[in-house]
Amino acid sequence: MESPWLCDMFVLVRNGPVRRCEIHRRCVVSRSAWDVRVLVVAMNLQTTARLLITCPDRPGIVHAVSSFLYNHGANITALDQYATAAQGGTYFMRLEFQTPHLDLSQKMLAETFREAVAQRYDMQWQISHAAYRKRVVIMVSRHDHAMLELLWRWSRDALPCEIQAVISNHADLAGDVQGFAVPFHHVPMSADRRDQAEAEVEALWQGADLVVLARYMQILGPELVARWPQRIINIHHSFLPAFVGANPYQQAYDKGVKLIGATAHYVTAELDQGPIIEQGVARVSHRDDVDSLRHLGQDLERQVLARAVRWHLEDRIIVHGNKTIVFD
Repeated sequence: MESPWLCDMFVLVRNGPVRRCEIHRRCVVSRSAWDVRVLVVAMNLQTTARLLITCPDRPGIVHAVSSFLYNHGANITALDQYATAAQGGTYFMRLEFQTPHLDLSQKMLAETFREAVAQRYDMQWQISHAAYRKRVVIMVSRHDHAMLELLWRWSRDALPCEIQAVISNHADLAGDVQGFAVPFHHVPMSADRRDQAEAEVEALWQGADLVVLARYMQILGPELVARWPQRIINIHHSFLPAFVGANPYQQAYDKGVKLIGATAHYVTAELDQGPIIEQGVARVSHRDDVDSLRHLGQDLERQVLARAVRWHLEDRIIVHGNKTIVFD
């Protein structure tokens, strides 16, 4: 069996098929392909910028944005867009562009875009730069599968971020985390010290761009959540909005469902009701007991959470009300 050759951030052109891994979004080519001519074109993330836009839909938006970037020396390399209606809806855009020949600094580019384009079209917008790797904190309790999936992908450069720390209300997983050379913090959580524990946790979050609840089996207080809007992602082990709260696999078994699922969503004060980023499902039958549902579900949880985190890190998500637009 031929071993695959994996390539990050490259476009491969050759005489033969090129397959693309949908999990890691990499090109996959067998080693035997090297007996033919291969042209490799690097897309340098050090010079890639991303623009996200939400605004009322009207003619001229694409022209205004693309003309602005062209006039300041940028080269557009990817553009996705969506409008909620043929006329009078809401317009969403995600755009990537290359910056080596910009005639403005990063700060001046943002200020000039705001004055020249964003104000005219009443835009909510942000420009980010791929060279900056977002800092991530992982929260976990005793179930290790979702946490280990994130750490493994990060260790293989499949998640473009820096893992700042792993925090747990139990000490069980300290050894697993230390194997990845990531700081592990044990912060016990109980009813009589909840406020103190949350203060300790938030202190450890400082400097982070994203917090991931990788089966962290504690409910965060509404004040804490409110201070981190759209910066906390949770994996819930059911296909929301079904089976909210604790022990959803038992709930699914009791209902005799034929599908189970997992849901990654942004955390809000209302339990398991935040904007949904990604979901996955698997078929089950009357032969599956609670344990087999749980094993199937954990595979879904790993994959769904990893996709949601990667999309957030790559600025592919726009939150609109209690929904998300995901340019995957």
